[in-house]
Amino acid sequence: MVLVKKRDGRNEEFVQEKIVVSLIKSGAPAGFARTIAQDIERSARDGITTQEIRTSALGRLRAKNPAWERNWIVYDAAVKKRTDE
Repeated sequence: MVLVKKRDGRNEEFVQEKIVVSLIKSGAPAGFARTIAQDIERSARDGITTQEIRTSALGRLRAKNPAWERNWIVYDAAVKKRTDE
């Protein structure tokens, strides 16, 4: 089990499906989203931060389709009230 360090300092078990859902909401096809999430999980280690996961996912979205990256950022700003990039 890999633990993820959340922004508020809590630790939480890594859940691949959270990444998949976020990627799909960004517009990525399900198969592509699962591949990215699996790659991130394989490289994850205890203490990986949500920011590191986000940065990795956004970079992969940008490489495949920049619109998907923008969609994720817009979603974070609107729904999660995130303003940092």
